[in-house]
Amino acid sequence: MMKIEEVLRRIDHTQLKPMASKSDIVKLCDEAKKYGFYAVCVNPYYVPLASKLLSGTNIKVCSVVGFPLGATFAEIKAAEAERSIRLGASEIDMVMNISAFKSGDFEYVKRDIRGVRERIGDAILKVIIECCYLTDGEKVLAAKICEEEGADYVKTSTGFGPGGAKLEDVRILRRALNARVKIKAAGGIRTFEQAVKFIEAGADRIGTSSGVKIAEEGIRSVKSADEGLINE
Repeated sequence: MMKIEEVLRRIDHTQLKPMASKSDIVKLCDEAKKYGFYAVCVNPYYVPLASKLLSGTNIKVCSVVGFPLGATFAEIKAAEAERSIRLGASEIDMVMNISAFKSGDFEYVKRDIRGVRERIGDAILKVIIECCYLTDGEKVLAAKICEEEGADYVKTSTGFGPGGAKLEDVRILRRALNARVKIKAAGGIRTFEQAVKFIEAGADRIGTSSGVKIAEEGIRSVKSADEGLINE
């Protein structure tokens, strides 16, 4: 059975709602420290605040680029990513240009990813391919493009599309990618059991706004197991 700490250290605790307030980000960072999540994921505006709140911890700050549609100009995405890194983020979740991809303009998709990769140096780059809009064949092609252009992770979803993470999508991506490139599953993962299943399917990181719920469920399951052993 997977240890609860192993699950929690794979969570990107996320607050990307358009109406998120400063107090929401303070709460997010406090929760990340309390439960030992790997990172917090925030909109660019809140990168300086999150970086300040998490200073002195090992919790990473992740920010999004071209979010949530991916159709921003490539040059703007690169500049946005660079600024977030300069202000304290160490990970970038960029949205692939889905419109260009669906139009068959794969060279633009590659240039888009490459531009961000070049501007953020050694920072972690995750590319969101938004699986809910792609056929299985397109998922494989998108994953291979991300791999080719130096992405560290392929991410399933923004959480803002009509569908979130699916176990089969994670399995498809894992088969398509080489061992260097990792997978982040995101969108609709709200329980400890779901998180474990996605990790077992091949996800290396879990993006969720339900990190606290997942943590509390995991803690309760450990307590119940311990109590069962005592009663035996």
